[in-house]
Amino acid sequence: MLDESLLDDPEALARADRRGLLRGAAEAGARVRTAVRHAAEAGLTELKPDGRPRAVLIAGPGTAAGCVADLLDGLVGSGCPVIRLAPTGVAPAAGALRWALPGWVGPVDLLLIATPDGTEPGLSLLAEQAYRRGCTVVAVTPARTPLAESVQGSHGLTVPMATSPYGAYEGAHDEAARDSASYEARRVEDEAAPGAPGTLWALLVPLLVLLDRTGLVTAPVDALQKVADRLDHVAERCGPAIATYSNPAKTLAAELTDSLPLIWTEGQSAGAAGRRFAAILVELAGHAALAAELPEALPAHGAVLAGNPTGGDDTDDFFRDRVDDRAALRARVVLLRDRPADAGGLTAAPAARELAHGHDVALSELEPEPGDELESLAELIAVTDFAAVYLALAPGDGS
Repeated sequence: MLDESLLDDPEALARADRRGLLRGAAEAGARVRTAVRHAAEAGLTELKPDGRPRAVLIAGPGTAAGCVADLLDGLVGSGCPVIRLAPTGVAPAAGALRWALPGWVGPVDLLLIATPDGTEPGLSLLAEQAYRRGCTVVAVTPARTPLAESVQGSHGLTVPMATSPYGAYEGAHDEAARDSASYEARRVEDEAAPGAPGTLWALLVPLLVLLDRTGLVTAPVDALQKVADRLDHVAERCGPAIATYSNPAKTLAAELTDSLPLIWTEGQSAGAAGRRFAAILVELAGHAALAAELPEALPAHGAVLAGNPTGGDDTDDFFRDRVDDRAALRARVVLLRDRPADAGGLTAAPAARELAHGHDVALSELEPEPGDELESLAELIAVTDFAAVYLALAPGDGS
């Protein structure tokens, strides 16, 4: 069971938050503004491309880079193929990962590299390979890292990753200290925390600015400023000082305790947000979840709705003492939609509700306030990020 007494104790949450997850979620809006500024300083807002690329390839490690690729794929749509280059290697360590370009990649393609680390030799080798093929390379990575130097040496464009505006090292004014190896190592370690909510926006926003200039997405600077404002608004509604009964993220976290979330999404943006929610529930909170898009989610998860997904086998010893048995998880549907219910258009939401209620399965619903596509996407991601963080910080049994 979720420790709801901890959930409504901001000081206790702060003590439990050793990885700075709540801070990362709360500062997402600030990260967007910083990322926009870095993109402008790097010259992205003034680019005048000759035309659209034939294909966009995205490389990077971990959940954040995978989500960046998924989000960009949804936002670009049919305008251009967006392909994530998945890493290979014997371990998920920076030094062990390798990436490779498909054989057809050439001068008319665009390689985007997104990483909160920047020490991966495999990404530096990938940038060099792309340079030899004549492929344009743009990287978002922490400043003064080996990858940043490699991309610049290969005549690519590097945008410094937006770091935490309230980080322990952001206030350093001694230039020698800021340039020191120890400072850089500590900062990169802080920024590369697995699943850190703010990392997504620091990697995504400069690439949105770039693709806006190529005409593949609509993400002008003023629209990104609205995204930052929406993220600030969510942080005010979902922050640790807001009680559970009026806090949508805490409410969702409480509803998901002792359950297997079936995350059903409607709308292309909601699909990417739902897949991210499932991924960070596992990564941050160790909480299994399944995600699927409507209407295909209904037959895909029908068998899960009909039974107990993780119930134990009671045939081993009918008379055993069950006091210490772990409670079986029950499915709970989480319906994410990228538009308000009154927006009109075809929707499978009524069928989803009917199926869930027909199996006596609880259902949670989340939809954004009115706004454009980027704002709606930002709200869904922000609320679910906060929910995952609360599940990670307030587990039951005093853990």
